[in-house]
Amino acid sequence: MHYFSTNRKSPHVTFREAVLTGQPDDQGLYFPSEIPQLSSEFLAGLRETSHEQIAFDVIRPFISDEIPDETLFQICSETVNFDFPLVPITGRISTLELFHGPTLAFKDVGARFMSRCLQHFSREAASKTIVIVATSGDTGGAVAAGFHGVENIEVVILYPKGKVSKVQELQLTTLGGNVTTLELHGDFDACQTLAKKALADTDLKSKVYLTSANSINVARWLPQQFYYFYALKKWDGAPPVISVPSGNFGNLASGLIAHVSGLPVEKFVAACNANDVVPRFMQNGKYEPRPSVATLSNAMDVGKPSNFVRILEALENNFANIAEKIESVSVSDTTTAETMRNVHKEHDYILDPHGAVGFRALEEYLIRHPQSRGIFLETAHPVKFDAVSEIIGTQGEVPASVQDLYAREKVSIEMRNDYAEVRDILLSKI
Repeated sequence: MHYFSTNRKSPHVTFREAVLTGQPDDQGLYFPSEIPQLSSEFLAGLRETSHEQIAFDVIRPFISDEIPDETLFQICSETVNFDFPLVPITGRISTLELFHGPTLAFKDVGARFMSRCLQHFSREAASKTIVIVATSGDTGGAVAAGFHGVENIEVVILYPKGKVSKVQELQLTTLGGNVTTLELHGDFDACQTLAKKALADTDLKSKVYLTSANSINVARWLPQQFYYFYALKKWDGAPPVISVPSGNFGNLASGLIAHVSGLPVEKFVAACNANDVVPRFMQNGKYEPRPSVATLSNAMDVGKPSNFVRILEALENNFANIAEKIESVSVSDTTTAETMRNVHKEHDYILDPHGAVGFRALEEYLIRHPQSRGIFLETAHPVKFDAVSEIIGTQGEVPASVQDLYAREKVSIEMRNDYAEVRDILLSKI
């Protein structure tokens, strides 16, 4: 297995090189040279197979022999050592809850897997590794927790000032140690642009060992496949429709990799908020990024989704294939709030705004396909979003980990949208 750049100008690399580099020099994204095909025996035995064994069997072909099997199995075990419940909401709709990890968000899986891979590889490095990550909310907290205290690794997080919730901000800004948080005057796209600029800065990379912990990085992105196998492990009946709340599109891209590998799925629904670049693409075949707009589902406020190029690769850059596998819809804030209220009133279930977008998109699909049933991904705990209590009057039970956050002091570096400042901070970490 090797990895090529989606821009096809950089050399092919190994998994280890892709992890340590983060992004190719030509500013594409790394993509596997082949998508492994899972055996019918593996798929038939999902229900009886442990989560850690599923994770190991799914990810091993992407890594080949670059991590010893014993070490890789241990990494997988530590990555998925919490629950992934499939919860019925209605007779035709269930949710896969992905918020039972340490930072209450689906990104815990990718962050934990990558941190352990990078720790394994960095033992061979002579110098410190610096991890840079842009976040629209949950990524930064998951990465901060996953890498906090890891020897020989520094983490630098960029987040948009005033555009994340209070709990998300505390998860980003209260760890200290080897985690430095930059509070940017700008939106997520500006944060992501600065991170990509640093990763493409050849002079900087000659001075520091720099990689990314966004879903740009294959070690953050590929483990997200695990969720889909855990959903099917608990699913009865015909293949489900799966609705994925989508912002930077890494989660959906990994689901498509799982599907191309053999996992049975009827259809994927890319559930977007007002940032509708992909729904518009599905209507007219034109990919036209635009500045992001702020919404209730802030982690999906992305106007130029990086991972959409991986969706194109997974489906052979063929619009007919994409249209067959994916439907994409945009859900307004008004409809998101209405959905949260209705689901709480009718089904006694508390949705976060991202899950509400996923629920509504799936519900609309199932109205048009009355023989189908489906799953939406609930990507973060409702307590992470101030809007939940404002809309439905409660966030549910507050986990102890969140209560502890409020006692901590926020520490961040407020800064302009200025690459020179970011570069200086990265150089200071040597």
